[in-house]
Amino acid sequence: MLLPHDQFMFARLTGDGDEQNLKLVFAAHEVLIRGRNLHRIETGMQRMNLSLVTKLPSHQRSLIEEGQPVVLEITVEEPNATKHSHRPAHTAICREGQIAAVLDGFI
Repeated sequence: MLLPHDQFMFARLTGDGDEQNLKLVFAAHEVLIRGRNLHRIETGMQRMNLSLVTKLPSHQRSLIEEGQPVVLEITVEEPNATKHSHRPAHTAICREGQIAAVLDGFI
């Protein structure tokens, strides 16, 4: 699924400490990210200079420097659809030109 940057509407960061939630709202989809230190991802998305966001496997979390974002879960929702359309995404929001992509099912 491709989500063009020109359809990005806003981001909302909630929570603090060890657990934060970041909602990236596009015209037809919402990307929900759960993790730590997500403010840097929020800022990167708002500035349209985000290069990659991906879920980090638990065995690699110790490799991340203090203060760096750690993504524990990414979920994509279609806000106007039924609750059953809620599906996890194992990968990424990438920037290539003016497109942010959420790639379901890839690691």
